[in-house]
Amino acid sequence: MNDDADQQHFAEANPAYASGQLARALSTALTHDDPDTRRRAGERQRAWRSVLAGMANGLLTIGSRTPVRDLPAWVTPEVLRGGFATGAPSAGGPMTRYETEAARRAGVPQDRAALFAYWVSEDGLAQLYELLDSGRYEVTVPEEAALLTVAWLARAGETDAAIGLVEELAPFAGRLRFTPRPSTRPAPDPGMVHRRTVAEAGESLARRQTSEAVETQREALAVWQPFGDELLAHWLETADPGEPLRVLTRTPDAAWHEHGAELLRRYRDLSERHTYCTKHRKPKANLGIMRGALEEVAAGRELDARRLGLLRHAVTSMVRRRGLPGSAQLTALRRGQAAQAALPSHHALAQLVLRRLSDLDQQAGVAEVAPLVAEVSEEEAGETGLPAGAVIPAGVRRPVESALSAPLSTLVERGVVPSAEVLAELVPQLVAATTAQAYPDPALRTLAAAHHRAFAGRRSLLLLNLQHQVRAEELPWVRAVAGQREEGAAGAVSAVAFRRLGELAVQAFPGTILPNPLIRELSLLARQAELGAPLVEELAADIFMGTFSPKFLAAARVAAELLGGGSLYERYYAIDYRAIRNLAIVEAGETLTTSYGARTSPGFAKLCVARAKGGSSGARSATGSVAANGKVIEQAQILTTHNLATLVHRVGIDPDVGWADLARRCFVTVCRLTDRVHGNPRPLSTIKDVAYAWRQMVFYLSLCSTGERDRVLASLPEELARHPRHVAGRLAPALTGLRQVTEGGTADEGAGRLLLGWTTDGHWLRPDPVSTAR
Repeated sequence: MNDDADQQHFAEANPAYASGQLARALSTALTHDDPDTRRRAGERQRAWRSVLAGMANGLLTIGSRTPVRDLPAWVTPEVLRGGFATGAPSAGGPMTRYETEAARRAGVPQDRAALFAYWVSEDGLAQLYELLDSGRYEVTVPEEAALLTVAWLARAGETDAAIGLVEELAPFAGRLRFTPRPSTRPAPDPGMVHRRTVAEAGESLARRQTSEAVETQREALAVWQPFGDELLAHWLETADPGEPLRVLTRTPDAAWHEHGAELLRRYRDLSERHTYCTKHRKPKANLGIMRGALEEVAAGRELDARRLGLLRHAVTSMVRRRGLPGSAQLTALRRGQAAQAALPSHHALAQLVLRRLSDLDQQAGVAEVAPLVAEVSEEEAGETGLPAGAVIPAGVRRPVESALSAPLSTLVERGVVPSAEVLAELVPQLVAATTAQAYPDPALRTLAAAHHRAFAGRRSLLLLNLQHQVRAEELPWVRAVAGQREEGAAGAVSAVAFRRLGELAVQAFPGTILPNPLIRELSLLARQAELGAPLVEELAADIFMGTFSPKFLAAARVAAELLGGGSLYERYYAIDYRAIRNLAIVEAGETLTTSYGARTSPGFAKLCVARAKGGSSGARSATGSVAANGKVIEQAQILTTHNLATLVHRVGIDPDVGWADLARRCFVTVCRLTDRVHGNPRPLSTIKDVAYAWRQMVFYLSLCSTGERDRVLASLPEELARHPRHVAGRLAPALTGLRQVTEGGTADEGAGRLLLGWTTDGHWLRPDPVSTAR
């Protein structure tokens, strides 16, 4: 059902885009302050030069599934931002250290062709058997699983399949690496995932430099404020008891001059050793005025009237603001400031946590975070000079928490997974274990899981003419073992995993549409479970080609089955789901139209265009501006519910918190995003997200009972009161429109407005409602 789940709809490969990326990378490489950033930018600009050169000399065909001349589609290309292939294969480049070491041990030349020949020899296969059984290897790109697959086939007696695979790989033996890096760690626990490795957490901590602002404040509190108090007290000794703030009314004695000279010597020493804070150097600051006056007096020069006036004003203002030196008021203030200055810097605490991480497996996650972010122990205090009991701040804890290895639901619950996009990054780790269950042999199951994790990291190409991305089943080594799968048991496991992941995504991020990478992983589970669950990706408006693949109509039909018959969702968006069901039946009985060599649903495209144009008939295609394309795509999302109906009706998700709670949380997201519109010079992308969250809310409200729905709607004003006034003002038309629909009317009449994200005119949500009212 989801044959086209990875399909992309790009319109053209624009060399100007690559030129712009090259210019930006070159500028960063030449001007950025950070050397690591300059180095990375230098690598990017060299890669973009390769792209432009390849486009010019014919090596690259940007927009094709086979973008690099003489490399088949199954070879993983190196892909830059925007989907541009550089011409280099990801499994290519210089031999790695483990490859050269393997060649040395085998006694063969240091090149990949010779090493490939060794691996398919009797001795080489014996080593691959050991690696297979141990599970101690890391597949970083899909090609690295190829020769382990050959070894498994040879040992399983599938000689013809093994030979056939070797023959298909052999032409590329000198260019690509086909074996994984050996590892000391066993295969990962399939039920545990982590967002960052220990090494990545350590790198983040190592980048924490001493904060100049913090150190400046610390120096001011610990050094210059106390010194200023001493200097103030010294000047107050020259005041008459009757006028305690009028300094230099008494002639200083020799002891006063001697102490003043000592203060000036101390000042010069402190200035040399403490260089962060420079306020004391300013001649118009109070400290600068008192010090400058003392230097004049110490040199035997009498203060003129102006300088004496400045000195007395500085003394008076300091005492009035903070109290006399030695007073309870000033003593308490300085005690608090000293305690604050004594707190260890975040940089120093990050270095301590880095030490704690150093003994752990650097390529794994952490099983328990608490010991790594505990307070500074007595022993550590003695070793580092940090105060015992010092608390690790949140900014230092966060990188360690991101390395927690735990069930995905636990990471979501603890906030380690803050968004649906991050969730999509982690899901392949779980899907890998699920899809591998189809292989009964343990060694092949471990290999399949490792391969899936690597394949999920394969970056998408920019594709033209409705082509779809390369799928795992197209790779030669995956095809070679396809007959080993036991689909029945795997399908049941995939169905359970699909439902759990769907519930987790919806419950954790109810106001966010599912990102495309997550849809791709769920689509794989859907195919294996044979659920007939069509999932549709979000299409890019700037490269939309004006048509939709048949699965969009299939998804709309699922929505019709769930929401047809007068649901709030159907009435709010003025959808005729009966007509959509009929359209699906008609197109199912016809030969599907093909555009650019791919199957399409012309009826669905025509319907979306008509709705985007306000229902005008006769519209055939989406042409024109990005905004016009966006309106058509949004109508497709509305009609399909962008996968929510499929998850509920076909997959059977049923979140524990209930639909009413999800609707409330969607409205919180609507309010939070609407707040960001205020004062935003480019608010249209935020308005689009507001409309997405609003649509999710309307969907969940449609699944509530009448009583639940009414209670949620009654609670919305209370939520609005928690946000700035302009939020309520902006959302008032949308709320009026929603209320009108619940009362039997339509959203876009009277004071009500239908809340959509895309428009070719000025969006009504954008203006400030307060200034508009005036």
